Amino acid sequence: MRRPLQMTLLVLSGVGLLRVSLFTDLYLRYVNEGMRWLLIASGALLVLLGMADAVSYARRGEGDEHTDHGDHEDNDDGHGHHHSGAPGAAWLLFLPALSLLFYAPPALGAYTASRQPPKAITHEDDFDPLPATSPLPMTLSDFIRRVQQDRTGAIEGHTVRLTGFAGSGKQGDGWTLTRIVISCCAADAQSVKVRIHGTPAPPANTWVAVTGTWHPGGTLGTSSAPAALDGRSVHKIPKPANAYTDALPLTPTR
Repeated sequence: MRRPLQMTLLVLSGVGLLRVSLFTDLYLRYVNEGMRWLLIASGALLVLLGMADAVSYARRGEGDEHTDHGDHEDNDDGHGHHHSGAPGAAWLLFLPALSLLFYAPPALGAYTASRQPPKAITHEDDFDPLPATSPLPMTLSDFIRRVQQDRTGAIEGHTVRLTGFAGSGKQGDGWTLTRIVISCCAADAQSVKVRIHGTPAPPANTWVAVTGTWHPGGTLGTSSAPAALDGRSVHKIPKPANAYTDALPLTPTR
């Protein structure tokens, strides 16, 4: 790979990183929100390195071109072939650089969640009383924690509202409401799932707000209690800005 193309690759990669991290939220499909400024800094550095290399190359002028020609002759193997430069496989580096500019990978969703076990829910010993709000907005993790760890049984009969996207496929009774959580990057993505009973399943990857009460089973406050909800209403909602966290959505729900 010749030097001008190497410089072009640096600039393209940097511009691509700046595009997905500075001007869009596509970077959230790769890393968590806290790493945005690292991507912006990396993109800016790549652009500056490429431009600095281009300026240096231009200043060398014709004199260096003759010197480079002499060096290539020294590397000739006597059969008209030289072995300088990067291997041909280096051209493949243009593919990820161009993809950052012109192609966005699909968002993680139902397909990913269906092929991994649910994320382990952290343990909690002490629970505050549930607010009297009805329906009470809760994250999927908080709902599961209340069902399987709160031995006071406060969640029983309490109307809650959970938000997430519909999982793919139907396994037995009901369908899954899911959130995908990215701790660092897409490689460590895990899913949190709650089973929804009593309402028709929306199309896979549809973001919805589900209102209902805990679906009884097992012993409440223990792991035998199902992480499930008897749905009363399901409303489609826009995909929230914080789609890769198990948090209350930043967009309003009905």
